[in-house]
Amino acid sequence: MVKVPSMADALYARLESGILAGELQPGAQMPTQKIIAESEGVSRTVVREAVARLEAHGMVVSRQGSGVYVADDARYRAFQVTRDELSELADVIRLLETRLAIEAEMAAFAAARRTTEDIGAMRMALRHMADVSHDQAAAAAADVQFHLAIARATRNEYFVRLIEFLGLRLVPPRNLYLRGKPPEAHIAYAAKVRAEHEAILEAIMRMDVPRARKARMGPYAGKPQPPFRTERRIVSQQTGAGSNPVVILPGAGA
Repeated sequence: MVKVPSMADALYARLESGILAGELQPGAQMPTQKIIAESEGVSRTVVREAVARLEAHGMVVSRQGSGVYVADDARYRAFQVTRDELSELADVIRLLETRLAIEAEMAAFAAARRTTEDIGAMRMALRHMADVSHDQAAAAAADVQFHLAIARATRNEYFVRLIEFLGLRLVPPRNLYLRGKPPEAHIAYAAKVRAEHEAILEAIMRMDVPRARKARMGPYAGKPQPPFRTERRIVSQQTGAGSNPVVILPGAGA
């Protein structure tokens, strides 16, 4: 099902695009709510919601008694992924593709530079992930620790800072793509994730750079998929012939 943008969503996107394109320069005063409402053909309520979102994202600043102004650093805002952006499966897949691109190269660098201590940290994170697999939030946190250990093994502080900053933002909740599925589906999914992580660890431990990169990419290795295509597999662990297919997303988190 395609997510239909609200009027506030659409107005926010247009205002944001104008700021990023330089139509409104840093420090410039935004038009009043009345002017925006009339020019865009929307209510002031819609304008207030869109402007509030711009302010929350650091694009504009309000000055009491003066108005709303474009932030000085509006065109250099920090990258972020909000929970609202992950309400549809297609959005989750886009995020996972981003993860794959970053983490595949990170795993390759880690394979070339890792130490024995790094391997120990990765093993510890995987053991903890297995111990808390029944708890989705704890498993996701353990997944972050695993990738953080890989980041540290690259000896590149920027990888570490990136993973620390993004954290759980790059681990979409499991229930987004297993929503309404039976317990067997969750068990099968957790087992698949563990197997993928073990393959990454094995490649890094052997200092096999191509294999580490390929292990992180999984089915995507060497053959990017068409947009929003997923691999569907039937979980057949005694769930019955009429069971619904479970969407297995390559590269997804715990």
